[in-house]
Amino acid sequence: MTAVATSLLVVLLAVGLPVGVALGILAVILGNLYAFISPLPALGDVMWGASTDFLLTAVPMFILMGEILLRSGAASRMYEAVDPWVSRIPGGLMHTNIASCALFAATSGSSVATAATISTLAVPSMRRYGYNPPLFLGSLAAGGTLGILIPPSINMIIYGVLADVSVSDLYLAGVIPGLAMAGLFSLVVLALCLARPGLAGERRDRQPASLRGLSGLLPILFLFALVVGSIYAGLATPTEAAALGLIGALVIAMGRRQLSWALLRGAFEGTARTTAMVMFIVLAAYFLNFVMVNIGLTTAVTALVADLQVPPLVVLLAIVVLYLVLGCFMDTLSMMIATTPIVVPIVVQAGFDPLWFGIVFVILIEAALITPPVGMNLFIVQSVRGEGVFRDVVIGSLPFLAMMLVMIGLLVIWPGLALWLPSLWKGSA
Repeated sequence: MTAVATSLLVVLLAVGLPVGVALGILAVILGNLYAFISPLPALGDVMWGASTDFLLTAVPMFILMGEILLRSGAASRMYEAVDPWVSRIPGGLMHTNIASCALFAATSGSSVATAATISTLAVPSMRRYGYNPPLFLGSLAAGGTLGILIPPSINMIIYGVLADVSVSDLYLAGVIPGLAMAGLFSLVVLALCLARPGLAGERRDRQPASLRGLSGLLPILFLFALVVGSIYAGLATPTEAAALGLIGALVIAMGRRQLSWALLRGAFEGTARTTAMVMFIVLAAYFLNFVMVNIGLTTAVTALVADLQVPPLVVLLAIVVLYLVLGCFMDTLSMMIATTPIVVPIVVQAGFDPLWFGIVFVILIEAALITPPVGMNLFIVQSVRGEGVFRDVVIGSLPFLAMMLVMIGLLVIWPGLALWLPSLWKGSA
């Protein structure tokens, strides 16, 4: 049954069907093959139940918040504020790229939005100061992936819904690994630039670092405090916090005198396109999950893993390899939604905490964003660059991909990197 389901999914995706359509067709075929009663009569109820999940309301609001920040110019001020403080380290602007991605990630919740925004600001400087294109572009593609690890994160919301894990706990669990990941990215840039100084670009005149210059960070810090702070102060759920963040983004755009009908129209159009794509895949995946549970596929896979009698670390290693391979061929959202209901029971059966695995899972999803041939961030950065060969971005991302695997290793050795803050919060509550 598992082999049939996997083979069908691969074939449906290989012929070029949209992922949502492929998942829906797979659900119908599996239901008709293995269920006693066709699942189609339940389609309406399942779709309606999934689409009315209150938690998923946060997704379009976080997307719209990122669109408004991008179009209002708040991101460019943030980049200019960060630059004098970190660009003096060997590697120069590449550290600014990573730090800016980490900060923007704390408001956008989207890796694609983070990569596109910071790349637009940084690529002209790469040309002007003679940076090594592969490593510079790699820092942008990899830095953009922080958008789904540092809270708030759209992918964490979806994982929380599908795996029945608290989104608030996931947000806390992602803080330390997210900051550690940004530090590892900067560390690999520093090491490479010390080994080969030519990678670091030409010397340039920089604005002196000053506290006054940090005023450009205030809007981003304000939004982070508003969204994340309201959750842990007990004032708002993640969905309500997303609404507060959206209001905050409108206030920031208004304060910068950038709020206009043109800005709102562009932001609404971008949000509608992205949300429609996300929700179509989510609803199709919900129906597929319903069918898999009813035909016993999830239970069968979990029992199979339990009967293998292999150490838990071997199970985890197999899952890591599986996602590294899948990431080369599937877009991240589709991969996450299609596999979470199958993989999470296996992980729990192996004895791992589903909250801890949620962070490992998000890092694996990050890796898929920078692995060819369908790594979305690679295409985003190359499209912003607008010249040169795509191979530059791929090669430049490899050192950062290695750091993601190092981060997973650190989480295996020290699970407290992800679990300490949630346990501390629960202990003080």
